[in-house]
Amino acid sequence: MNRFKVSKFRHTEARPPRREAWISDIRAGTAPSCGNHIKSSCSLIAFISDRPGVLGIVPLEGQAEDKRHVTHLGCHSDLVTDLDFSPFDDFLLATASADRTVKLWRLPAPGQALPSGPGLVLGPEDVLVEVLQFHPSADGVLLSAAGKALKVWDAARQQPLTELAAHGDLVQNAIWSQDGALVGTTCKDKQLRIFDPRAKPEASQSTQAHENSRDSRLVWTGTREHLVSTGFNQMREREVKLWDIRLFSGALASLTLDASPRSLMPLLDPDSGLLVLAGKGESQLSCYEVAPQQPALSPVTQCLLESALRGAALVPRRALAVLGCEVLRVLQLSDSAIVPISYHVPRKAAEFHEDLFPDAAGSMPASDAQAWWAGSNQQVQRVSLHPARRPLPSFTSRLVSPAQPSPDAAQPAKTPAGDADPSDGFSSPPSSLTSPSTPSSLGPSLSSTSGIGTSPSQRSLQSLLGPSSKFRHTQGTVLHRDSHITNLKGLNLTTPGESDGFCANRLRVAVPLLSSGGQVAVLELRKPGRLPDTALPTLQNGAAVTDLAWDPFDLHRLAVAGEDARIRLWRVPPEGLEEVLTTPKAVLTGHTEKIYSLRFHPLAADVLASSSYDLTIRIWDLQAGVERLRLQGHRDQIFGLAWSPNGQQLATVCKDGRLRVYEPRSSPEPLQEGPGPEGARGARVVWVCDGHCLLVSGFDSRSERQLLLFSAEALASGPLAVLGLDVAPSTLLPSYDPDTSLVLLTGKGDTRVFLYELLPEAPFFLECNSFTSPDPHKGFVLLPKTECEVREVEFARCLRLRQTSLEPVAFRLPRVRKEFFQDDVFPDTAVSWEPVLSAEAWLGGANGQPRLLSLQPLGMTPVSQAPREAPARRAPPSALYLEEKSDQQKKEELLSAMVAKLGNREDPLPQDSFEGVDEDEWAKYLAQIIVMGVQVVGRAFARALRQEFAASRAAADARGRAGHQSAAASNLSGLSLQEAQQILNVSKLSPEEIQKNYEHLFKVNDKSVGGSFYLQSKVVRAKERLEEELRIQAQEDRERQQTPGT
Repeated sequence: MNRFKVSKFRHTEARPPRREAWISDIRAGTAPSCGNHIKSSCSLIAFISDRPGVLGIVPLEGQAEDKRHVTHLGCHSDLVTDLDFSPFDDFLLATASADRTVKLWRLPAPGQALPSGPGLVLGPEDVLVEVLQFHPSADGVLLSAAGKALKVWDAARQQPLTELAAHGDLVQNAIWSQDGALVGTTCKDKQLRIFDPRAKPEASQSTQAHENSRDSRLVWTGTREHLVSTGFNQMREREVKLWDIRLFSGALASLTLDASPRSLMPLLDPDSGLLVLAGKGESQLSCYEVAPQQPALSPVTQCLLESALRGAALVPRRALAVLGCEVLRVLQLSDSAIVPISYHVPRKAAEFHEDLFPDAAGSMPASDAQAWWAGSNQQVQRVSLHPARRPLPSFTSRLVSPAQPSPDAAQPAKTPAGDADPSDGFSSPPSSLTSPSTPSSLGPSLSSTSGIGTSPSQRSLQSLLGPSSKFRHTQGTVLHRDSHITNLKGLNLTTPGESDGFCANRLRVAVPLLSSGGQVAVLELRKPGRLPDTALPTLQNGAAVTDLAWDPFDLHRLAVAGEDARIRLWRVPPEGLEEVLTTPKAVLTGHTEKIYSLRFHPLAADVLASSSYDLTIRIWDLQAGVERLRLQGHRDQIFGLAWSPNGQQLATVCKDGRLRVYEPRSSPEPLQEGPGPEGARGARVVWVCDGHCLLVSGFDSRSERQLLLFSAEALASGPLAVLGLDVAPSTLLPSYDPDTSLVLLTGKGDTRVFLYELLPEAPFFLECNSFTSPDPHKGFVLLPKTECEVREVEFARCLRLRQTSLEPVAFRLPRVRKEFFQDDVFPDTAVSWEPVLSAEAWLGGANGQPRLLSLQPLGMTPVSQAPREAPARRAPPSALYLEEKSDQQKKEELLSAMVAKLGNREDPLPQDSFEGVDEDEWAKYLAQIIVMGVQVVGRAFARALRQEFAASRAAADARGRAGHQSAAASNLSGLSLQEAQQILNVSKLSPEEIQKNYEHLFKVNDKSVGGSFYLQSKVVRAKERLEEELRIQAQEDRERQQTPGT
């Protein structure tokens, strides 16, 4: 083969799409695995999300101009490690997980509910399953790798057909040949093995693939004899090798790339021979053409990405836009978006080109699992890619019937699948919602942006998108430093897990200190600033502090529990703590072991509940200073307790895995019990939804943090819903706001605060924007509602305890019409600082309700009564049409028209539902529109440049002035010498001038100043082409000097 033979793909160019074509508002997972994290069929895209065991599902193509929305499918109880679509059935998905199982799922068409359970389950294996792939020609055959073991499965019978011989170490990659006869594997023992599974379980061939044991990958070419591997050499450089299994002693060709530590994902289209190399964590895609002849690996093009790559996948060839000469499409998975990158071969005619698109494998399998295992080598019939002759896909695998229910998932009577609408998750990282009867599955759908898991028969936008919280755009903000208390020293950061770590009311904060004697510092919130370097006046508790709580009805009384099984009641002077106090006002004795936690009664004055290591809960009359009631029935450590909003019941969660509800005045034994969290690391309980439900935060059996929502009237039936969050060591501390039904959850040492709106019916959890801080906090408590700035639509204010400071955090809702009182956000709130009953009355059986108070400031009109603003349309003066317009005015009018057109295509205005954004955010949107306009102009300019360059190249070719070496360099780089000179604006080939112009043009085309990666890539390629020309000229000069004159 001629070394410089022209390839039909030599001018292939990568075309990154506009941001409008991105699939945004996703959260991709970053857990390390041997898989590519994303796969595509001709209809759907599936990717691994940031939630353990959860996949994101999105249509491959959008409908008209509608935005594609992501739904979430809970697949496994642990991390998803790999996934694969059937090559024949676009809606059949296989998933592998660290929970050691393989599951097959029948995904619905867009507009239908996601399945609540898998259709088939294979396994479990001895270790986590790392690799998974469908057979390329037989339906129902799967290949899986787990540890050192490799199995070929008959999925229909849920049994392995064979188990291949054990490898010497962890299997890193396993893949079928294109005809489905052979299996190639790479292993951590550096060996590349070839198996014929139907002949024998041992490897038929083996050789050393790469000299380094780091991540190695493998892909087969379009022939049975050749395959490509990626890995690292002994110098830790990345390399690509082409192998011929007929000459397996050494690689047919090898290409060394660079010394990057990122592992390469090879994406090979066997029909075209185009190979895309994608490095995890990198911002570049490299495309090569693979051919068995020399050169075996020819560079084609490179594509610079706007964000780091987390995963990549090829779109099946049958889904390409062949009339647009799209020969390849790569799906780039980034942290927050899926970016489709198309590779096109420029052709003049917009028609079907047979040379670019030969017949491809169809969608009908050639055989089933048993026929293939019996020796059938029948291949999949190839079909034309011509749109007029392309057969419609009609195959539906029998492995999982579309109407087949999940075999291992019971259907809960209280939560019909059709009612479990998704919650809003596009504004913040989502979380996994699981059905209690199927802990490894997620119910029908999770994301409110779902276009798959919702009913299309509902006409309203909210019905189409699923339920969403009006607090989903919540913004958490740390207030100005002037309101901070700084220079905190000697904090006790080792309080028991049952304690919040500190407590606060609207006047003061009580913080335990690390010094001996159980000292407690009392800080005045009305006196922010830097604390003195000298010692603070403290409360000398006399024993290590285990928990502390302010009396809600007496702002100056503090209850402190100690390791000596005593509760001390302190009274802080109204002007603040100015001297050390050593004698409490009262001491409560009765517990025989260390006390866990303290909880004041929400309605009755002088009533306090305490839990202890003696496995009892005691209720105290503080007025008399004696114990009145004692609750029993716990068999292990009491993690948490909470009073019901009406003060009639008390709920506890225990280390024995049980949730209990008591009526203290009726019986010392629990009124009812139910199953609690499986994990024994810690838990909390709080009453929610007006006392109709109980929310429990805890851990599952795999130490994953989760939320469980129970009906307060039916604990024995188990939780209504389970929400898996993340894996972290600290227990989530819930702070519930009954006015908004919002719960704030965070743990000691966390940097993130989760926010959810809770509902007593499906979907139960509506996710809102979370608050993230740059450094971990040691505690997080909610202040009374009266501390909120209602005029700023601040619905919650909290205090965040750091290592050396105390910061107020405000949670606000962006609203357009802030001049009105947002009565949908601020209902009448309970007067929690006034008691309804005395201790004697409550103990005697009396009940009561708190008084309600309106938060509406004086002079503000409720937004529900605000007049609607009709948009005023102003007619321009007639003189405007008579005067002649300058070019600048025409440009401004054109930009205004573009903005108006964009605005007309938006959804209904958010203020129509009393929701929206403030003026600062509108400024951001305007800036985005301006940047978008600049990008449009830049793309038009780039297209004009390409046309001019094409004309220049044609003229240069006609003149035939380039030498053979120069022409070859032009073919390889895709740029002629004249084009490169025009791009860098150089007339003579001077290295100094080339470097100077290159640095200038690369800088001015930087994306941060309005340029683009595409123009920068052109500048780089032009510089490389000119440097190559300089090298050729220097070589010719040397040859002339060495040749004697004639």
